[in-house]
Amino acid sequence: MILDRFLLTDRVAIVTGAGRGIGAATAIALAEAGADVVISSRTTSQLDEVAKQISAAGRRAEVVPADLADVAAVAGLAAAAREAFGRIDVVVNNLGGTMPRPFLDTSPGFLTRAFEFNVATSHALTRAAVPVMLDTGGGAVVNISSTMSRTSGRGYLAYGTAKAALSHYTRLAASDLAPRIRVNAIAVGSVATSALEIVMADDAMRTSMEDATPLRRVGEPEDIAATVLFLASDAGSYLTGKVVEVDGGLQAPNVDLGLPDL
Repeated sequence: MILDRFLLTDRVAIVTGAGRGIGAATAIALAEAGADVVISSRTTSQLDEVAKQISAAGRRAEVVPADLADVAAVAGLAAAAREAFGRIDVVVNNLGGTMPRPFLDTSPGFLTRAFEFNVATSHALTRAAVPVMLDTGGGAVVNISSTMSRTSGRGYLAYGTAKAALSHYTRLAASDLAPRIRVNAIAVGSVATSALEIVMADDAMRTSMEDATPLRRVGEPEDIAATVLFLASDAGSYLTGKVVEVDGGLQAPNVDLGLPDL
């Protein structure tokens, strides 16, 4: 049956930023598809709640609280997965995010930190996981990028540049790691996570965002989780080096920060 290709029975996944939002939804989805999951973020209480849902799906969760802005800490998740489960089949790099800033307030240091948090962390974990993945037959890496990696809007210089780098990192890493490890990314649009709490709580702001989105709604974390499952499973086995746009049809940002001309 075609649905069997979406199963991850007895495979092992690592999901970063897994305490809430896209990361939590992804970890639970992978567990429901049959995977054991290493989950990590800074907040233990959030991870414990996600672990309960993974257990309810009949799979095992390894909870690793860590400051994942530290590349050494994020790389250490590969060793944690190997110790807990003996293998790694899927890596989901869900770290990232950078607050908007006007151009003249975006220092070189701010830009560098955006690159480190959105790109260097993903490379650190992927690089640490690859030898383990190769030992057990290969696998799949899914990077969480953004629609801002390909569109332009005022205030998003650091974030958009970093996510564009992550998208192209995906293409380059896919070339380096083929054929045994596939590497793909998702360019995520506006999704109802904690990052949009202010917008979602304001009827006028939410409606404006919805009206500027061709599908007329804000995405749900499960929209992204379903795409991760496709890319991570055998259903997506003929894709590598691709950036899948899951953004409601956006061709331009659906949030205007209102920054004036200089």
